[in-house]
Amino acid sequence: MIVKDTLLHANKVLVLCAHTDDEYGCAGTIIRILKAGAEVHYIALSRCEESVPEGFPVDVLEKECRECGRILGLKPENIEIWDYKVRYFPTHRQEILEEFIKIKRSYNPDLVLVPSSSDTHQDHQTIYAEGFRAFKDSSILGYEVPYNLRSFENTAFIRLSSEELDIKVAGLSSYKSQLFRACSQSEFIKSLARVRGGQCNADFAEAFELIRLIV
Repeated sequence: MIVKDTLLHANKVLVLCAHTDDEYGCAGTIIRILKAGAEVHYIALSRCEESVPEGFPVDVLEKECRECGRILGLKPENIEIWDYKVRYFPTHRQEILEEFIKIKRSYNPDLVLVPSSSDTHQDHQTIYAEGFRAFKDSSILGYEVPYNLRSFENTAFIRLSSEELDIKVAGLSSYKSQLFRACSQSEFIKSLARVRGGQCNADFAEAFELIRLIV
């Protein structure tokens, strides 16, 4: 399949997340791309300090994010966590776009992963829109964050082995502060992977919205 080959033969990949833990929708794909030998840079635009549950230190999500990245196989120097305030991204659209354009010029990724176009969170919508504007010369896939979706066009699938799914679950389990969310539970993650796998004749998979394909 062209999409699969394009994805796994990308030399430089950029993962854009509004918040720490948004890689929920693409962690397995990050694992596959890294195994294929590509360079992967991960950016979360917010430390989400305003969303830290009571009883946890204010910087817990940044620490959990870096630990998750380590388990997935990301190099520490390829993980960036910025300090935009949660739910205020729309007021910083131009600033975010300009930062993305700087990355485009310096890194010029072959493939970019962003939130899907149907994600209703205002921060995710901003990353999708400005990500498309900045990286429209790259292939772009939109990942799913289920609790924010009004709908989802699952027009691309990345198959996962059971080992890759186990690593994904282990990585996302780093987010101890987020275990109150139903979709952060390991059984939910495994169940969604099995559903997506069933849609593409595989045991497990992640689904994406095919936003842009450059071959």
